[in-house]
Amino acid sequence: MEIKKVETEVLCVGGGIAALMGAIRAAECGARVVVADKGNTLTSGAGGAGNDHFLCYIPEVHGDDVGHVIRSALNGQMGGIIRTFGPTQAVKWFKKSFDIVKLWDEWGIPMKPYGEWRFAGHAFPGQTRTMLKYHGKYQKKVLTREAHRRGVNIMNRTMVIDLLGDENGVTGAVAVDTRENRLTEFRAKSVIMATGLIRRLYPGPAPMVMNNDTHPLNLTAEGRVMAYRLGAKLFNIDMLVRQIAIKGFVRAGQGSWVGVYRAPDGKPLGKYVSKPNVDTGDILPEVDNKVFTDTLESGKGPVYMDCTGISDEVLEFMKTGLTHEGCEALVDYFQKEGINPQKHPLEFKSLGLVGAGGLIWHDENAATSVRGLYSAGDCAGRGISCAATFGWYAGENAAQYSKDDSASINETDSQSKVEEKRELIEGILKRKSGYDWKDANIALLQTMEEYAGLVTSADMLDAGLKHLKRLKAKVDSSLVATNQWELTRCLEVIDLYNMAELIFLAALDRKESRGFRQRIDYPYSDPLLLGKMQITRQVGGKPVIEWSRVPHAL
Repeated sequence: MEIKKVETEVLCVGGGIAALMGAIRAAECGARVVVADKGNTLTSGAGGAGNDHFLCYIPEVHGDDVGHVIRSALNGQMGGIIRTFGPTQAVKWFKKSFDIVKLWDEWGIPMKPYGEWRFAGHAFPGQTRTMLKYHGKYQKKVLTREAHRRGVNIMNRTMVIDLLGDENGVTGAVAVDTRENRLTEFRAKSVIMATGLIRRLYPGPAPMVMNNDTHPLNLTAEGRVMAYRLGAKLFNIDMLVRQIAIKGFVRAGQGSWVGVYRAPDGKPLGKYVSKPNVDTGDILPEVDNKVFTDTLESGKGPVYMDCTGISDEVLEFMKTGLTHEGCEALVDYFQKEGINPQKHPLEFKSLGLVGAGGLIWHDENAATSVRGLYSAGDCAGRGISCAATFGWYAGENAAQYSKDDSASINETDSQSKVEEKRELIEGILKRKSGYDWKDANIALLQTMEEYAGLVTSADMLDAGLKHLKRLKAKVDSSLVATNQWELTRCLEVIDLYNMAELIFLAALDRKESRGFRQRIDYPYSDPLLLGKMQITRQVGGKPVIEWSRVPHAL
């Protein structure tokens, strides 16, 4: 197998919003930058199909008190990550957000498509609105163009599979080409980890069709696992997330809808709106996401999104938002089938456990606990605004770090790790019999759902961990790939199993119930853990789990 060597100052792992913003800023700061994306930066990542909401603070709209805007956002979709970041990071994020908005608008992403700064959706009636409506359908094309303009070397179809270095600092990475039988050894002074969400860890709405999900198939766990292996801190990795969407269409876009969630008898499920509200939507899922599952399981469902009676103007506003949110197929389907939300309530449901695996910890400068390693995007936060803003900070600080003479590229032990990865890959490709990636992935989905799902206990988690380890031993020794595409899926599955093992350990350590992580043996949320986060890191080759207070926790 050919090994290609590439030297750079800043390596961005991933090709989504955070990686491209990091690359753009690092290049502006004078660094040599490479983006390694296992997909294609034109369409990759959670924002690849577009977005229509950007969480931000605009002084001319909100006034001089950024704290007021942050407090309003705490009650919405991003409240959890804002609390985890704490006020220092939150203020730095929100104060920078308007600069990012203006940059995007200048580059050609329409941030003011209605002629004014239009805030709508994800809001309580009468409260400050924090989600800017914009037209983000082509945002990835724009950001890719801006990266190229600054001389960034974008290497598509290049899947980073491990970081080089140790707990004292990162020195590069090793990657596999997703089309050619080739490894790339990156020598870098700093690395920005921006690998996004985790999918294929829990069953989606259609588990036998694994790509039928809210986000792409190839958003998996390797970014978190690579950072963990190098000694970086992960936090709250056992916590679970669910999303709400129209039944039969596995697409995000909750904040684009303007209607009311109703029970079959027509009564609103929540208390915040009783009729469609174009400015706020119905924020009920962000207040109590479990109400949708509870309604169905109690036999009182289904739940309907009721937009009946809205004007033609409001309908077009909503359809435009859905189109830019990546739901264009849904809008086309409505037209083809003659479905009119003005007349037809639409059934909504919970999409299952579509997010899990926690995040890579970083400080207000996007720096992780490992020297030279930065993180941003959905592997370190949540949402487009967070990804864009901390991607910018990551690029700026990574470039500055790379200019420091002490950040020299250390080749110690890198060759042995590259050889280790080559042996792993050649073993998977040369193996004549064994399990394909789908078999292994489906077994993992079942294990996670049955033992580490919505309701667990110590006994269930212990049993599930033992079962997982048996499966993991087979995966490590028996995966088979017949081509490079299957190889990338196999490598993803290996790290999904590694992530799953850490999640079991973290769930066992969390002796409380919180959010969707319900322990029947600890049915209450422990108030002594408020303002703390659960940290998982590797020390001496073994996982260590501890609790750390969020500085000045909100």
